Amino acid sequence: MRTVVTETCFVSSSLHLLMCYFFCCRGARVKGKFKESFLLPAFSVKPTMTSGEPIPREKLNPPTPSIYLESKRDAFSPVLLQFCTDPKNPVTVIRGLAGSLRLNLGLFSTKSLVEANAEQAVEVRTQVQQPADENWDPSGMGQTWPCESSRSHTTIAKYAQYQASSFQESLQVNIAEQKQVGKIIKFGTNIDLSDPKRWKPQLQELQKLPAFMRVASSGNMLSHVGHTILGMNTVQLYMKVPGSRTPGHQENNNFCSVNINIGPGDCEWFSVHENYWQAISDFCEKHGVDYLTGSWWPVLEDLYKANIPVYRFIQRPGDLVWINAGTVHWVQAVGWCNNIAWNVGPLNAYQYQLALERFEWNEVKKVKSIVPMIHVSWNVARTVKITDPDTFKMVKHCLLQSMKHIQVLRDQLVADGKKLSYQSRVKDEPAYYCNECDLEVFDLLFVTSENSSRKTYVVHCEDCARQRSPNLTNVVVLEQYRIEELMNTYDSFNLVILQYS
Repeated sequence: MRTVVTETCFVSSSLHLLMCYFFCCRGARVKGKFKESFLLPAFSVKPTMTSGEPIPREKLNPPTPSIYLESKRDAFSPVLLQFCTDPKNPVTVIRGLAGSLRLNLGLFSTKSLVEANAEQAVEVRTQVQQPADENWDPSGMGQTWPCESSRSHTTIAKYAQYQASSFQESLQVNIAEQKQVGKIIKFGTNIDLSDPKRWKPQLQELQKLPAFMRVASSGNMLSHVGHTILGMNTVQLYMKVPGSRTPGHQENNNFCSVNINIGPGDCEWFSVHENYWQAISDFCEKHGVDYLTGSWWPVLEDLYKANIPVYRFIQRPGDLVWINAGTVHWVQAVGWCNNIAWNVGPLNAYQYQLALERFEWNEVKKVKSIVPMIHVSWNVARTVKITDPDTFKMVKHCLLQSMKHIQVLRDQLVADGKKLSYQSRVKDEPAYYCNECDLEVFDLLFVTSENSSRKTYVVHCEDCARQRSPNLTNVVVLEQYRIEELMNTYDSFNLVILQYS
């Protein structure tokens, strides 16, 4: 029998904490920008991955964590979730998933896609075909990191025609010609399958997956965003010919991802544990390509010399690849195939920590965080019962820091004589980002009128609003939550302890 006990005194109440703020800080007003991290180093749950000792060459290509499923029961075992989300496993290949769950992958075949929606838009990346473990510079004289591919657009029907003719051509040439380096190829990417009417059979089929892998589930942080983030909490499709490359990257805000190969051909994957992302970022900088926003393909020899282990494996049709939080990875099609992919945010301490770390790093690098982490954290606190103490501590601390930032900013605005206009959020209202710097703007929105005749308004963060108008003239400050509302949410958010007897 299981009983649920709620712990109510884990952290001091918001009222007590904000009283401390008032007495300690209010007398001496904060001058300039008040900024504290949403994370505490003491809360870190990252595993220790390096001993400092050089790794022998034969161990720089470790075996990829793999699970072979024989039945539906295997797929729904809690052991699978634990294995996939273990911080020490950067990637897991789940073999035989489609067979054990009787997934009809034919629904995602090129023929089915054309029948379902021939005119759907496809982003095309024009690339140079190369061996998967090589990346030559344009002169062909040496290997390099930048991996450029120009962008254009087409439709599913037209790309399907290209994919089929590319296969037909391959049957008419010998193997030596097929492997020729330098051939120009086209990769069909970022095809949006979010429309539930148009793609109903396809999206229903994915409901057969275990809950933690599904596009939407209660334990998935991306299901608590409250709005659509294309390709993250919706399905995207990729249509490939041999050599099609997804360059190196970590997922947006370090979220986990799910990728299923529809086939008929294979894909080759390379992945590196999150622990080494900074070293790879340094290589990008050295080679003049932006780590967060640029297109790059690691030179394997560089990684081995830097003592960075690389997992390398083949994803066959029906195999699901689970990319754990923060894992750096890059992929190349071996044959003609389609893939489907989306992100998930399992509510565990490792995922939450890495998501917040990247949220803060993105702010430093002036890159938009596609996941509005402060907005999501408050939504999680309102709706999810958390049973893991580490996750609970991190979320609770983030909420506290968020309230402190809001209170300090409120005080400064009020002291400067600025009026705050309360306008509560409405259902399904999206999170807000600054129109200039793409920073997430939570609760206190600095709004200007872009076009008064059309009644269009633009949201800014405080810094960008003050750059436009130091005294915030012609800037309306909207307050979306009363501080009491946030305090009540904070106080009601408690660790749930499961006791078995």
